[in-house]
Amino acid sequence: VCPLVWLREEDRDAARTEAVAVAAQIGGLGLPVFLYGGLAREPGPVERAYFRAGGLAELWLRMEGGELRPDFGPPAPHPRGGATLVTARPPLAAFNVELDGGDVEIARAVAAGLRESGGGPPGVRAIGLPLSSGRAQVSTNVHDPLALPLATVVERVRELTAPLGARPLEAELVGLVPAAALAGYPEDVPIRGFDPERHVIERRRAAATGDGPAAG
Repeated sequence: VCPLVWLREEDRDAARTEAVAVAAQIGGLGLPVFLYGGLAREPGPVERAYFRAGGLAELWLRMEGGELRPDFGPPAPHPRGGATLVTARPPLAAFNVELDGGDVEIARAVAAGLRESGGGPPGVRAIGLPLSSGRAQVSTNVHDPLALPLATVVERVRELTAPLGARPLEAELVGLVPAAALAGYPEDVPIRGFDPERHVIERRRAAATGDGPAAG
């Protein structure tokens, strides 16, 4: 999977243009390339899971049967490299919310109402999991944390847990998020181990390039 990530709305079109150019170059190396997400050229399912379903063996069959036609490159998977998915998108946030109890069924019910397919906010994927600590966790991927700040996810979890006798207690970030994703974040659901110098993309980038501290 090869996403080109943009941080500012004004960079969206440039990222899309670059992503298509990269896809063409990968195709020129002899690997089939499918554009997914916001770059998908065909209507219908456009996310990674659609192309990954059934693994490499199923990919061969779907391409041989004409169900899947790459946007660039050969009409069959590469014998060693398979196929590549390319898009341009905002940064994805892997964000987990831990509840104040260990009832995984509550976490699963909350996840069902939180994810987009269950009527929740756009671009949210969620599952409920038990943790070794004894708590239950609502584990999420937020596909556009610029448009949907993490505070909104926490408040939605709060709304869904209240009738079930639970509440969000603590959160966890896996990887980095843009500063805008943290706008209005509630103090009563702390992000465990959070360090803006390590977990905010703009600050990490500023430190790596020597541009000084980033705002936010």
